[in-house]
Parts: sequence; C-alpha cells; structure tokens
Amino acid sequence: MTPYDKREGKIWYNNDLVDWNDVKLHVLSHGLHYASCVFEGLRVYDGEIFKLEEHTDRLFHSAKRMDIKIPYSEEEINQATKKIVSVQNVKNGYVRPFAWRGSEMMAVSAQKTKIHVAITTWEWGTYFDPKLKTEGIKLNISKWRRPAPNTIPWDTKASGLYMICTLSKHEAERDGYTDSLMLDHEGNIAEATGANIFFKDKNGELHTPIPDSFLDGITRRTIIEIAKSKNIKVNERKITQKELSSFVGCFLTGTAAEVTPVSKILEQNYEVCSLILDLSSSYEKLVRKKKAA
Repeated sequence: MTPYDKREGKIWYNNDLVDWNDVKLHVLSHGLHYASCVFEGLRVYDGEIFKLEEHTDRLFHSAKRMDIKIPYSEEEINQATKKIVSVQNVKNGYVRPFAWRGSEMMAVSAQKTKIHVAITTWEWGTYFDPKLKTEGIKLNISKWRRPAPNTIPWDTKASGLYMICTLSKHEAERDGYTDSLMLDHEGNIAEATGANIFFKDKNGELHTPIPDSFLDGITRRTIIEIAKSKNIKVNERKITQKELSSFVGCFLTGTAAEVTPVSKILEQNYEVCSLILDLSSSYEKLVRKKKAA
C-alpha cells in the first residue's frame, strides 16, 4: 500500500488546494504534542458523500468542546469537502477533515495558536477483510477502558481519545484477533476500538450500550433507525460483561466498519445470522440510494 505521505493529488488545506506532497506541518505544532486535534471520518459511495452535514456538525461540536474555534462556517466546510472529493475524483472512498492547533505556542496553554483545517480524501475499500463481512471478525477484550465522562471530553472525535484504541488494536492483532472490545470505566460493555457494538438475543431483539462515555456513532444511529423500521426492538442500555454468553449474535457499526458481523469474543461464539446480514444489506442500499433511484 502506498504510504499516505507519498500519494498524489490535492489536499484542501486552510482554504487552498495544495499538492499532496507539499502539505507541511511544523514539528512543534500544539496538535502534535498535546493532542489538540479533532477530526471526522466520512464515506463516499458512488461519488456521493454520506451524511456530510451530520459529520460536519459533529466536527464543530468536537471543536467547541476542545476549545477550538474553526475559522470557517459549517457550510464552508461542507462545500470544501464536496470540492476536494470532486477534485480527487473519489467514487468510493474515505474523507478525513480535521482541525488542529498550530505552532505559535509550546506548552499546555494554547490560546494564541492558529487553528489549521485540512480535508483529505482517497479511494478506500472495506475496513476489514471483505470475507469477514460474511464470516465475522474475532474480538478480544482490552485491558484499557473508556475513561469516565468527568475525566475527558468523551463525546468528541478528538485525537487523544484514540491512544488507548491503538494500544488495544495492536494487542488484539498480535494475539490473532481482528479487533478489541473495550469496556467502560464501570466495567460494562462500551465499544470496539473504532466502532459501536450491537448484540442480538434469542428473541431477535437488539441490545446496544448507552453511549454515555463513548461516541454515539452516526452509523450506530442509522442502524437503529433501520432496525426500528423493520419492527426490530432495540434496547439501549447498560450491558455487563457477564451477559456476553446470553446473546446469539453480534456486530459492529461505524463509518469505516459499516456493518461488520462478529463471530467470536474471546471463547464466546456468535452466529452470523440473517438478521445481521439483512441489516448490512439495508445499510448498503441506503448509502447508495441516490444512484439506485
């Protein structure tokens, strides 16, 4: 795979289209040293950006929570996102807008730093191996937990929140798993390293953790809407680790993960059932609906 710093094309950078290889970030940028960075991840399907406005709204929410004032309006970011996707001619790919503090100050305090904004996009297939969409992925359980809500701005997509996700993912892959299940600060089920999680019980109902210390994903909300439209009951509640053996199905949701079945959590096996495959199919139809219409 071509390294991301060696790719070609343009990046939208502080309201300019800059050659991919000419984009520069100073090594003393506050965002690099103190995680003063917020970001989003969007998908492009058949040339159309899925839920652009919702992602931009969340980017601005994250920035506000991190005391970062983005020097553009939401509409300007929406238009810039559409522009770079068009310039790069991305048909089925990924978009990464992000904002960070610059290098004017070097210490914890950062009131006088310039806020930089960039938007990048590239062709990108499935997050997990495509065959795992039908076979299911395997999860371990991370030793790292999502922090308590009074310790960090948990409802943001901020860089610092993903440090323990990287550690968890690395450990899982070293041990032969695809990803890692993370618990919350109370020991309840939270999410995977970059996706929300759902369980199916023996009665065909879905259960998903309440997002009170981790991100309430846009894909998560979309799947809940799809499930309810099919008269599938969705229970948003606290889920304990002891309950894992009572469920018969499991899947992840996320912009990158889309709808990905889980076949195993440690020694607990789950069925990649028709309900999960149907939700995945319905989601696929939804994200490509403009071309299908």
